[in-house]
Amino acid sequence: MPATPAWPPASTPRLFVDTPLADGAAPVIDGPAAHYLLNVMRAKVGDPLLLCDNVSGEWLGIVSDTAKRALTVTIERRTRPLEVVPDLWLCFAPVKKARLDWIVEKATELGIARLLPVITERTIVDRINRERIEAQIVEACEQCGRTARPTLADPVKLPRLLTDWPAERALLFADEDGGAPMATLAAPAPAAILTGPEGGFTPRERDLLLAAPAVRRLALGPRILRAETAAIAATALWMAQHGDWRG
Repeated sequence: MPATPAWPPASTPRLFVDTPLADGAAPVIDGPAAHYLLNVMRAKVGDPLLLCDNVSGEWLGIVSDTAKRALTVTIERRTRPLEVVPDLWLCFAPVKKARLDWIVEKATELGIARLLPVITERTIVDRINRERIEAQIVEACEQCGRTARPTLADPVKLPRLLTDWPAERALLFADEDGGAPMATLAAPAPAAILTGPEGGFTPRERDLLLAAPAVRRLALGPRILRAETAAIAATALWMAQHGDWRG
């Protein structure tokens, strides 16, 4: 006998929506998401969709009606509960557009809980396009199967970050001048990683960081890393040592 096809298929589109989801709900999808589903994916009545509301998890829905610029989905059942990601923040100095997009995308895929832009003395980009970054977060979550989006904080200057830092959260400072390997740092959740801008931190900033009680110096190998490489390398190391990569 032929095998029963998997349902929903692995190719089923995943989408984050702002509408709360529940059994029997019938959310209407419009805007760019509807354009993508109707005109790119050619969605039609009867097709499955996987929807996430960032509150209750992932749900299987079936397209029940289509219009020119919108479609209605009838929710059938929940497929996965809301995930619990490790309590790790990524504090990073914003960099130029394409590299910033890369940090946001990869950190989301790796399972970061919070993204926190930090303005330093050598930061070239002192403003962020919040709408653009939020869209990058959602797209990365949809692609990698996350059911909970990381939060995005407003940019903060480094001195303010350190003044307001919660005492219980270790702050792993990626220090170009040395530090300890991740494997030797006792820094389980709650924790955060701090990476600097192109050109690194100034001597004054290093002094501020090394005087902060929560700061621990983190070494990232023998080579000089780009700002975006350091952010993602440190996140991956922490996830393997303290996060949800340990099986």
